[in-house]
Amino acid sequence: MRRALLEILIPLVGLTGMAGADWLHFRGSDNQSVAGNSTAPVALAKDESGTEQNVAWKTLLPGRGVSSPILVGGKLIVTASSGHNQDRLHVVCVDAKTGAIDWERQFWATGRTLCHPTSSVAANSPASDGRRIFAFFSSNDLICLDLAGNLLWYRGLTQENPTAANDVGMAASPLVLGDTVIVQVENKGDSFATGIDTETGETRWQIPRPAEMNWTSPAVLRGSAPGTDLVLLQSPKRFTAHHPRTGEQVWSYEVACSSVPSPVADGNTVYVAAGGLTALRHQPEAKAAEVVWTTNTLSPGNPSPVVYRGRVYTVNSSGVLLCGDAATGDTKWKLRLKGQFWATPVIAGDYLYAFNQEGLAQIVKLGDTSGEIVARGDFGEPIFGTPVIADGAIYVRTDGHLWKIASH
Repeated sequence: MRRALLEILIPLVGLTGMAGADWLHFRGSDNQSVAGNSTAPVALAKDESGTEQNVAWKTLLPGRGVSSPILVGGKLIVTASSGHNQDRLHVVCVDAKTGAIDWERQFWATGRTLCHPTSSVAANSPASDGRRIFAFFSSNDLICLDLAGNLLWYRGLTQENPTAANDVGMAASPLVLGDTVIVQVENKGDSFATGIDTETGETRWQIPRPAEMNWTSPAVLRGSAPGTDLVLLQSPKRFTAHHPRTGEQVWSYEVACSSVPSPVADGNTVYVAAGGLTALRHQPEAKAAEVVWTTNTLSPGNPSPVVYRGRVYTVNSSGVLLCGDAATGDTKWKLRLKGQFWATPVIAGDYLYAFNQEGLAQIVKLGDTSGEIVARGDFGEPIFGTPVIADGAIYVRTDGHLWKIASH
């Protein structure tokens, strides 16, 4: 018993020690798109005069991809797909200091690779527990590597669930909680969520999900004590919370939800794209979540909501940045941005960084009663994935490159 407990605690201690500067999941280690205490340059890429600003390096990536990078121990992990049918899967490790590719691993897809022309089989962002990398692809291939790129295990989930696919591609990113990696596969065919042992690759649990098209990713609701974290699953007709190691459902909220922007949790409150935007309060002993407020004026488009310093930020389908009171849902201010957006904004210090799909970055100074665009930067390539901000730098994945933006 003592040995088993140590085997669980030692990896968690190591992860806690390194996660401060790391970005281990889609939208950050806690899925919040917030850079903690880190700041970032306010001038980036090429400004309106065409002058390049703060580009530390720019690395060419193989194939294509719309996934976000992650940062693990000074290494950036990014996925890509190539080939006529996008059936060649790439996992690439890039040194955060130099931009040099440390290693690249390639695999053949075992599942369906059909996707929308603007997307890619590398649409799902990778995840890490600080010791392993979990690369998930639209083909429902889940690949586990160590930090040196050695293959630990491989699961072709479409082989086990043969109708799990859709005509525009899958996109849900994995989530690692403790010793379980959770993936959400929702579509008109075999629709499910599953928890897989991070060490062995064996299935711990698998639960059916609504057979509806869905591209949201699982998110974490951090508990107040060890072992009390919950995984949040958003589907088009319901929103549920589960124990990550068993899949046991803790509560369910039956509501029509958006199928693209993913939920975000702040403390014991969860913000979900339902009825526009809905705030749900989790009570540890309750069997249901409490509805705090619902408003259609903060409705997100494709990007997920971001909560920061008592405010909730969304970008709607018209490209308007909305700021609301996180406690009440009241709209505080609006700011029109240029372009259409898929990437969730990221926040560092007093600034919000929004990247439109054409590759234009817009930096917004956040105020209590208004927001102001203080800088723009053009990357010249499409951006669909959420960037990483850590240690004073911004790491941006465009369609063909990985960039480091830093002032030193």
